[in-house]
Amino acid sequence: MRVAALYDIHGNLPALEAVLDDVRRERVDQIVVGGDVFPGPMAVEALELLLSLDVPARFLRGNGDRAVLELAESGETTALPDSYRTTARWVAEQLTLAQRRVIAGWPDTIRMQIEGIGDVLFCHATPRNDRDIFTRLTDEERLVPMFAPTAAALVVCGHTHMQFDRRVGGIRVVNAGSVGMPFGEPGAYWLLLAPNVRLMRIDYDLALAAERIRATAYPQASEFAYGSVLQPPSEEKMLEVFAAVEVK
Repeated sequence: MRVAALYDIHGNLPALEAVLDDVRRERVDQIVVGGDVFPGPMAVEALELLLSLDVPARFLRGNGDRAVLELAESGETTALPDSYRTTARWVAEQLTLAQRRVIAGWPDTIRMQIEGIGDVLFCHATPRNDRDIFTRLTDEERLVPMFAPTAAALVVCGHTHMQFDRRVGGIRVVNAGSVGMPFGEPGAYWLLLAPNVRLMRIDYDLALAAERIRATAYPQASEFAYGSVLQPPSEEKMLEVFAAVEVK
C-alpha cells in the first residue's frame, strides 16, 4: 500500500492542489491528512477539495483544527497563541454545521500497517497531544517517554512545519513537513510511504498562489502570501525560535 501523508495545509489551496497532482502521479492508495487543514486563507475550500477526492483519505485533528472548531462552537479556544486567534475566528465563521461535524469526528491519532515498514502511528505533534514542540535537534532523552509507549516501527508527525527523519529510542520518527506553510525553502512538502519513507518537496507557482491568497478576505492575506508562500522564515531561524519552547 502506498500512503501519502499531508500535514499542515493551513488553507493554502494552491499548494494543496500542487501536492495532490504529485500524489496522483505517485499512484497512492491512501491519503492521511495529519492535522491543521485550518486555519488559513482558503481553508474551507481546501477541506472541500480533500473531502471530494477519489483516493481514500483519513483525517486526524491538529491544534489548529481544534482551535477553529472550538471557536465555531463556543467562541473561545486555548489551542492557538493569541496572534493566530483573529484569523482562526474568521475561518470558524466560514464553517457550515456539516463541516463542523466532519472536523469533530477526526481522531487524535491514526494507526495502520504498511508493508515494508510495519506498524505506523500518525499524530499531529507527538503521540501524547497536538501541541508539543520538538525538532530534529531536541534531546532524545526528552522524547523517549512520549514515543516509547507507542511501540510503533514509525511515527509520522508534523506541527513544526520542517521535515526531518530521526530516531527516538528504537522508533523512527519522521516529520512530513508542511504543505502550505513551510519553514525553510519555499515550496510544498509532503511524505510518501511506498513502502520506503520518502520526504517529498515540490515547486509550484508561488507568485500566482500569492495573488490568489491576497484576493481572499482572509484578515492576514498579504502577510500569509509573503511570509508563508513567497519568503517563509528559514529553518535556522525557526529552530532557534522553537528551542525556547520545545518540550523539556
